Amino acid sequence: MKKLSPEDQARLGSRTRLVHAGRDPSEQFGFVNTPIYRGSTVLYPTFDDIKHRRGRFSYGTKGTPTIEALETAWSDLAGAAGTVLLPSGLAAVAIALQSCLKAGDHLLVTDSAYQPARTFCNGFLARYGVETTYYDPALGADIERLFKPNTAAVLTESPGSQSFEMQDIPAIAEAAHRRDICVVMDNTWATPLFFPPHARGVDIAIEAGTKYLSGGSDLLLGMVSANETWFPHVRRMFDLIAPCAGPEDVFLGLRGLRTMELRLREHEKQALEMARWLRDRPEVEQVLHPALETCPGHEIWKRDYLGSSGLFSIILKPASDRALAAMLDDLQLFGMGFSWGGFESLVVPFDCSSYRTVTQWRPSGPALRFHIGLENLDDLKADLDAGFARLRAAL
Repeated sequence: MKKLSPEDQARLGSRTRLVHAGRDPSEQFGFVNTPIYRGSTVLYPTFDDIKHRRGRFSYGTKGTPTIEALETAWSDLAGAAGTVLLPSGLAAVAIALQSCLKAGDHLLVTDSAYQPARTFCNGFLARYGVETTYYDPALGADIERLFKPNTAAVLTESPGSQSFEMQDIPAIAEAAHRRDICVVMDNTWATPLFFPPHARGVDIAIEAGTKYLSGGSDLLLGMVSANETWFPHVRRMFDLIAPCAGPEDVFLGLRGLRTMELRLREHEKQALEMARWLRDRPEVEQVLHPALETCPGHEIWKRDYLGSSGLFSIILKPASDRALAAMLDDLQLFGMGFSWGGFESLVVPFDCSSYRTVTQWRPSGPALRFHIGLENLDDLKADLDAGFARLRAAL
């Protein structure tokens, strides 16, 4: 089996690239998958070798063949100069922001950001002298009105966590780059398959491999990829702290990578059909799914995205907590739990109003976030149909 050159890889389709990226059976005694390497110490054969640090690997915190395989594959997928692997999505947020900020800097964060990211900004970054300002996710190029002389970075997330506002990432990036401001994006919803972040102007991209890279709800993993300008900063910050991902989780991430597009396409198809079915339900006021023509921000999604994932939200018509509990508690196929991206369907109630500081969250009724898994869609619809009947009976 001849090894693919970078030029060969660039000509391949995304599914083929996912199957082959980051692995070289000739280096693994012919085994298809790069195995789990557990280890801290790397031995050098001679005094001269250790003196000059000759060797592909030097110490466990600097990487292993398993880690290198996934970092290489993810960089290829994301169109990045390099990637580092972290033990969770939140750890990826932390490393990404620390890579482009220092004491005295100013950070802009979308008001629709992942809530733990807000907590990190308001807690850790504030403690070390970084000022955070939250902004309306709909600003687009007008974000430049919020730039200060010390603004160093903008954190974006599109669509927004739970509330699904779409951001004009290319416009934000263009405005930020005129001032040499770093653009950071949480791209977990779309993955690089559906939104190539660095081709759209993002400097540092965050992904929670816990979600679609895993596909099995059985690992915690984060990835931070960056372009040529910013990857040296990311790598330097990673090396200062060495927050290494576990070898078993990295291996599971590699295994999930091979089928990620096939799974993501199925999640996309199932979620779109479910979103349209829910849109027509009398109990539903609004469906927040960027790929639906009726969703605010659809035009941005249509212009910039190559697909959509299995995650979206709905707003119900007014209902009490008692009625909502009657609907959710007896669901048989939809689990109630945080995270998403696995093979199973999930639903969680949410309320953004307690932590939004710039934009108001005032839905007409309760809000639910769905992740549509890989079950038969008719079975999922029947489960929700029964739930809606319980909701109506409890009103």
